[in-house]
Amino acid sequence: MSEGHSNVDWETARASNLDNWEDRVPLHEAAYGISEFDDPNHLSSVVLTDLAALGPFLPDGKVAGLDVCHLQCHIGTDTLSLARAGARVTGVDFSPSALKSAAELAGRLNLEATWVETDVLEARNTVDGDFDLVYTSIGTITWLHDLDQWAAQVAGLLRAGGIFYIRDGHPILYCLDEQADGLQLRYPYFGDGTAQVWDDNSTYAGDGQVAHTRTFEWPHPLSTIVNALIGAGLQILRLDEDTTLPWRFSPRMVEVPDGFAWPEPERDRVPCTFTIIARK
Repeated sequence: MSEGHSNVDWETARASNLDNWEDRVPLHEAAYGISEFDDPNHLSSVVLTDLAALGPFLPDGKVAGLDVCHLQCHIGTDTLSLARAGARVTGVDFSPSALKSAAELAGRLNLEATWVETDVLEARNTVDGDFDLVYTSIGTITWLHDLDQWAAQVAGLLRAGGIFYIRDGHPILYCLDEQADGLQLRYPYFGDGTAQVWDDNSTYAGDGQVAHTRTFEWPHPLSTIVNALIGAGLQILRLDEDTTLPWRFSPRMVEVPDGFAWPEPERDRVPCTFTIIARK
């Protein structure tokens, strides 16, 4: 549940969030269907969706042969799906346990990948080289307090002409009360610099519980996200919104072929995700 807002400093919030994400690793190893990757043709459903959206903006419509940096990669299932699609991949995350899990999975699947432990807000100073594609998808930027700094890292990692891709939960979705009987606004859409404080022992995948329950997230309206990327020198090529999510945000959501959605007739009333494709 939410405990309201806090003027917590970034270092304190980061440390608390890291403890929480470290706890999530074994839970997500059990819940992510990792055994499905034993099939050499298996790609994560997230990456399958994202590759379809990215295709028109990539050489030959594919990531094959491209240098790809996956920011906030967690345990690497999406990163390694990109590798299976032919990309040379670098996964970036702040959780050492997540990267250890990702490296072990890469070794088991005999897939090449580079893993870098760092805050995404410091990625340009830590990650070697530059990239044709910087990729981030689902459940990422609400954990960051400064999107201008984030966008600067993205721009710094891209080669001239390179593509940035993000698909994430829509800011208006995060305003909704996930436990309400209907579509009811509860949380702020516009940020004021303070963090939303959460105390929750569950995670979005699986039934296990985390020991470190307090996390901090920041609301970012869509305008802030877009303007941060423009301010970093990127050209927005496409902006899309969609009605489905790859995880069940609310118990009221129903399973659909490509994830979860609000029940009809509510489905067309609120977006669940946004997608931005931009070029340096």
